[in-house]
Amino acid sequence: MTSLPAVAVLGLGAMGHAFAANLVKKGFTVRGWNRTRQRGEDLIAQGLTLCDSPEAAVADADVVITVLTDGDTTRSVLSACQAQLKQGAIVCQMGTIGTAATDALIDELANARPDVVFIDAPVSGSKAPAENAQIAILASGDRARAQAVEPVFEAISRRQQWLGEAGAGSRMKLVVNSYLIGLMQSVAESASLAQALGFSADELWSALEGGPLASAYAQGKLGMIARDDYTPQMQLSLALKDARLALDAAGDRPLPALENIANLWQQAADAGYGKEDLAAVFHFINRTTSGDK
Repeated sequence: MTSLPAVAVLGLGAMGHAFAANLVKKGFTVRGWNRTRQRGEDLIAQGLTLCDSPEAAVADADVVITVLTDGDTTRSVLSACQAQLKQGAIVCQMGTIGTAATDALIDELANARPDVVFIDAPVSGSKAPAENAQIAILASGDRARAQAVEPVFEAISRRQQWLGEAGAGSRMKLVVNSYLIGLMQSVAESASLAQALGFSADELWSALEGGPLASAYAQGKLGMIARDDYTPQMQLSLALKDARLALDAAGDRPLPALENIANLWQQAADAGYGKEDLAAVFHFINRTTSGDK
């Protein structure tokens, strides 16, 4: 039987923590690192080796997963531990960091460590799907040289789509997230209109359920609105970052709806909603409409 690859997870936020937990549960040797060490301490008893530096985490790892906040952080962390990467290691960048940072990483690793295989593999899904290994992986890069990553992907996701050369995954991720952001804004505005016309969020979902307009995503967000509970599955501030990355990647191509949503969500973040789930934009819209401060 083929042995499982050793894995390092750099970044133990909502997604990285879920990846590490699923890998440990499924018998992988896993080392983790997070700038705030406390984020990974609960996994130690389950078998995670929690390291004090990314350099220590990547030593002897066959597969290195990065799930960090942004491109600058990802490039800085990987630059710091380039020399410690195992010969022929696979580096999987799985955060949403945009096209420019991804292209820079591809060039930097190719120049410094041509033996290392870079796989660009951001994911579609949020905290709960990640915890249940139900995310989709948008993978790109040299799959033939990255066979060791296949069991890792199987352990943390429900499906993988391979999209071609490294960088394609990050481009598709921006497309997917622009769709998600537009959908969330539509759900929030529709729920606000429903309330103005005398209907609850639950009644709105009942009107959608079973029809062609229903989706599990809309159901989940309308449920949050109905409960007035915006415990983050995906923070509004991170969704706003993704909207800005998509707009940057679009260049001169006009995306007026996304531009307007980004401006509105910036106002919501400035008003204190940034760390809540992006469904909290419903609350911000209602507060703004009612004139509450």
